[in-house]
Amino acid sequence: MRILGIDPGLRTTGFGVVDASAGALCYVASGTISTVRREKDPLPLRLKLLFEGIQEVVTRYQPEQASVEIVFVNVNPQSTLLLGQARGAAISALVSRQLPVAEYTALQMKQAVAGWGRADKAQIQDMVRRLLNLPGLPGTDAADALGLAITHAHAHTAMQRLADAKGLGSTAHQTQKAAYRAGRSR
Repeated sequence: MRILGIDPGLRTTGFGVVDASAGALCYVASGTISTVRREKDPLPLRLKLLFEGIQEVVTRYQPEQASVEIVFVNVNPQSTLLLGQARGAAISALVSRQLPVAEYTALQMKQAVAGWGRADKAQIQDMVRRLLNLPGLPGTDAADALGLAITHAHAHTAMQRLADAKGLGSTAHQTQKAAYRAGRSR
């Protein structure tokens, strides 16, 4: 299964793509979509740039599923609002391409990747490098996005094992996809 992780941000959105197969993870690609050079542009144009950038990543790497970080309110409400709009643009780009989208908090991602929910950026970068056997450290935004893809790979594997234990086998995944598609067609 190919998974696309997205770490949304209005200035820089990280993306990471991994293949997950039989418990093994394989790095495919990672990078960022930046609107820094366009900071003087109106917000709708910057959101359009993020939307189109994510759609380009989906077209290029053909993921089967996506995961996006859930944004929490931080000290500055204006920053939270802008980040939420960037997140909305990212999710819209993904669902417009019929991708199921899972959502994880930063704490859940850090727990899944580093084993500790309070891990710092450097720890996440290092663990992502180790888990994916990368030759060097990915950038912080790309590392967070790869961490989200890894988190979803682990969660998906756990859900599949649970379904298998309950005798549902792969039908649980098919049922989930059918439910997603039915909800989307309304």
